[in-house]
Amino acid sequence: MAVRHFALAALLGLTLAACEEDRYRGSARHNIPIPSATYTLMSEKGMSKSQPIVIRSYKKESELEVWKKRADGKYALLKTFPMCRWSGQLGPKVREGDRMAPEGFYAISPAQMNPNSSFYVSFNMGYPNAYDRAHGRTGAHLMVHGACSSAGCYSMTDDQIGEIYALVREAQNGGQRAVQMQAYPFRMTPENLAKHRLDPNIAFWKNLKEGSDFFEVAKDEPSVSVAGGRYAFNRDGTQVDPSLTQALAQKRQQDEIQVAALVSKGTPAVKLIYDDGDQHSSFKRQLAQSGADSLNRSVAWGSRDVGISRVDSLIGPRVVVLDDKGRTKATVRAESADNEAVLAAVSSAQTEEAKPVVAAAPAKPAAAQPAAKPASDAATQVAKATPGAATPAPIQTASAEPAQPSFYQRALSFVPLLGSGSSESKEQAPVASVVPETPQTVTAPLPPRRSSTLRTSQLQPDASYASQPAVR
Repeated sequence: MAVRHFALAALLGLTLAACEEDRYRGSARHNIPIPSATYTLMSEKGMSKSQPIVIRSYKKESELEVWKKRADGKYALLKTFPMCRWSGQLGPKVREGDRMAPEGFYAISPAQMNPNSSFYVSFNMGYPNAYDRAHGRTGAHLMVHGACSSAGCYSMTDDQIGEIYALVREAQNGGQRAVQMQAYPFRMTPENLAKHRLDPNIAFWKNLKEGSDFFEVAKDEPSVSVAGGRYAFNRDGTQVDPSLTQALAQKRQQDEIQVAALVSKGTPAVKLIYDDGDQHSSFKRQLAQSGADSLNRSVAWGSRDVGISRVDSLIGPRVVVLDDKGRTKATVRAESADNEAVLAAVSSAQTEEAKPVVAAAPAKPAAAQPAAKPASDAATQVAKATPGAATPAPIQTASAEPAQPSFYQRALSFVPLLGSGSSESKEQAPVASVVPETPQTVTAPLPPRRSSTLRTSQLQPDASYASQPAVR
């Protein structure tokens, strides 16, 4: 009898939990709660739901951070979310239809919150802001939303955007008039600045770094204005502590010294060229292993059934290595733009262009005809590229499943795009490809459930903006 009562109680608990979850999938989505685990995390970090937040996003790393102010008035990192999709390239959005996700400093007011989004819930970033308008940039309705589909937006899973939306809403309810969103091309580290030093956008990115430096040193959001066509920070008349000004100057000087040291040590200047944006590596692995059903949601969960946008482009960027005059020395396709084995191979190619180039990963080369092994013990065979060759040898991975690869695995493979239809000069160094031995380990929430068929569709505007063009 006791067992029966226990089973009945468990069933009732599951039923109530499902009903509680479904409450926030329809017209009541504006009331979606902050997850209890996040409440616990806030408590551990000395935060409350009503305190202000700052959002920071990074394209290259495909991550979005939520920072929250503590009782001492300083911001601290609450949570990092892996980004499910962004489109375009590194660099600011310039015109409507360019598929670029904005970069810069934006303010999210309560009026920009959209609980009735066709992509679960969303909020408008506020593009174009005063800086964008000063430069004549066009486009509208650039959002952070769910559905893992992007044509100029930052797209999360439905579970992620629900949590982020709730955090923004509660901060606004607590009195924060506008939530600052700092959208960056990458983390503003000396390593990234050294590698991207010859990119046409570097002056703009260094301007963004001024605001980033203030936030990281002061642990407070900078006031933002526009002067002389540049972002200006903390010029609203507020007195800045002299010790903070000194700490900022010291950080900038140290960063410049580190950049110079990295350049002198031979860090190559690179430009990243994406087929169309990217997503976090954790989602790429999930997509390759389990297909779109592991990332998408059905219409019943609150999102339009759009499917992940342009799956065929989710293969990592081409890393274009530049000489000191900005000319192309070599082009490398890599899953990660920071793969040191790729950069080492390119450096080797510059000194021995007449010899075959091997882009060596840490893994040992596999045998010519390896026996099937479990996927966790798979050995990676590295592609070889010979100067003048049209296409490098294919990358092969020993697997426990010798059958034909799935559509998702083919779509995410590096091989089909290497050397096919390339317009690169024959005088350039060869194209090599590297697959890391093991994927980067990340701590991330599991992707949401979905029971739909994969479609590589483009993002459509929210229902409330139905009259606007689909591509931003």
